[in-house]
Amino acid sequence: MTPASGYNRRMYTQCPECLTVYKLDAALLVPACGCVRCSHCSGVFNALGTLAEQLPPEPFSLLPVHDLDSEPPALDIAVFRPKPAAPEPVEQPTVAAVPAADEPTEDFSELVFTPKFARRRRRSWQAFTWTAICTVLLVGLGGQLAWAKRDTLIADTTFGPWLQWTCDTLGCDLPLVSDIHRLRMLARDVEAHPSVPDGLLITASVRNDAPFAQPYPTVTITLADTDGKRLAMRRFAPADYVTDASARSRGMRAGATSAMVFEVQDPGQKAVAFEFAFE
Repeated sequence: MTPASGYNRRMYTQCPECLTVYKLDAALLVPACGCVRCSHCSGVFNALGTLAEQLPPEPFSLLPVHDLDSEPPALDIAVFRPKPAAPEPVEQPTVAAVPAADEPTEDFSELVFTPKFARRRRRSWQAFTWTAICTVLLVGLGGQLAWAKRDTLIADTTFGPWLQWTCDTLGCDLPLVSDIHRLRMLARDVEAHPSVPDGLLITASVRNDAPFAQPYPTVTITLADTDGKRLAMRRFAPADYVTDASARSRGMRAGATSAMVFEVQDPGQKAVAFEFAFE
């Protein structure tokens, strides 16, 4: 309670002559040290004798009378004492206003504060640009690694068929991968050349057992005598026995069988054995 509100408090007193009860402010008790004049009987009386903060329950006729001849009570709750010499103005503390009973108050108990570093920032166009650039670089790096390891990927039993299906769908051709260990000789034969004197005609049937297409190999044919001594040897590049350039570029398809024909010079009657080698 501020001093102003206590100074203007409403209280009650009663005229001892006509018993009229009055409502008065504490400010009316100051000018005549508590004495007031009754407006009904014009009598002057000390209002402090019957001063009351509340009226007793009705019906009543007299307010309680106070003893005004008692020893003055001592005051022990001091709120201010000025300095004896040259006192400086003292700033009175401000009292926070108490909200009214019907005025809603704000409840901050459930308020959650998020640190600045944890707040989600709006992604700008620069972030999307850098993301796109990084994605393109990663795709390019992956493409370079795949091209460097293309032979391994194409020959792999898991990735090879998938890559072949992708190329067939897109209309492209996978690069040919060589694996001579998966070339199987099915049949071979040698006979005198029908039109070239001192010539031999060697035929072979070769199958590609790899699950991917292979380039035509370089074939080495060796002629030997009965003792295994080498009498003649010749290496045939793919262009020597496959004249069709488009067929050479397609290579030997997976699981396909190719017939190969070779022309060699007859080294004589001593040549009774021959063998093939792929490179």
